[in-house]
Amino acid sequence: MTQNIGTLDRVIRIIFGLVLLSLTVVGPHTAWGYLGVIPIITALTGVCPLYRLIGVSTCAHPRGGNA
Repeated sequence: MTQNIGTLDRVIRIIFGLVLLSLTVVGPHTAWGYLGVIPIITALTGVCPLYRLIGVSTCAHPRGGNA
């Protein structure tokens, strides 16, 4: 699969995922925090199925030319 998640997007997803996962340990101790696994997996693989579905990519695309 072609990656469609850029570096900044990956960092944000990992941070957001870790914050959600922390809800299972501290704070309200809710099982909803396990949803944090989803952004972490997409960040580690570099592929977001939703981005692919709607045709979005945050990857830096190489510019044309021989420079």
